[in-house]
Amino acid sequence: MKNFVIKKAKKKDAGTILTFIKKLADYENLSHQVTATEELLTESLFGPNAAAECAIGYYNNKPVCFALYFHNFSTFLGKPGLYLEDLFVLPEFRGNGFGKVMLTYLAKLAVERGCGRFEWAVLDWNEPALKFYKSLSAESHNEWIIHRVSGNALYKLAESNI
Repeated sequence: MKNFVIKKAKKKDAGTILTFIKKLADYENLSHQVTATEELLTESLFGPNAAAECAIGYYNNKPVCFALYFHNFSTFLGKPGLYLEDLFVLPEFRGNGFGKVMLTYLAKLAVERGCGRFEWAVLDWNEPALKFYKSLSAESHNEWIIHRVSGNALYKLAESNI
């Protein structure tokens, strides 16, 4: 794809990553949940115990999309997997194939790293994303229901006496 390049994010990109996160949260009507800061992202993505990685897609040297991902593990496969936490393409750049290139980049990365699968979650109302992922032959696993403990509930569970 002409004039489009993907680069692994570096520490100096924390502000750009935060901007993408805020734009994604706005798109998903979840801006009120964003508590990430540049400092937190710098530590979490580039610190000694980095929890995730990020790739940024540039079109004509302008950042137009990002993908944030990390490894998980499949006990059934006995192999790591690659989990895509977030993929976001700026609205004015959608429809140019940048999202597909980003997903292909991550699929290749998963294969290179010996992963047994590459997966992600999508909101059930996000019809454009659902249609896009289906066009890539991604399978929907509706039988699995995500459960989450966060915020005060996480601290309460952690402090419970068993």
